[in-house]
Amino acid sequence: MKDIEYYIEIGAVSVEGIDEDGEFIFLITEKAKDIAPELWKAHTEYIDDAMLKLFESGFLNVSYDENLEATFSLSPEGEEMAKTLGLVEMNQDEEDQ
Repeated sequence: MKDIEYYIEIGAVSVEGIDEDGEFIFLITEKAKDIAPELWKAHTEYIDDAMLKLFESGFLNVSYDENLEATFSLSPEGEEMAKTLGLVEMNQDEEDQ
């Protein structure tokens, strides 16, 4: 896989901030699907595995509405585990998506 600078340069990754430990927070952009499919695939596989790990540990709850649309919620312990796994919730404006 290519290095992070390359992905930032082509717009597949953006720097979104710095966490409380001084580490950069990166976002894999939607553009990555088309311009860096290998990165997008690795990213989605990691997210799927992390979510499954949280669910199996009892830290992720899933509920469904009348249209069978899923809503996910993390317990406080799950939020800490998600941070440990490198999952950071980003609040994006609707126009950014």
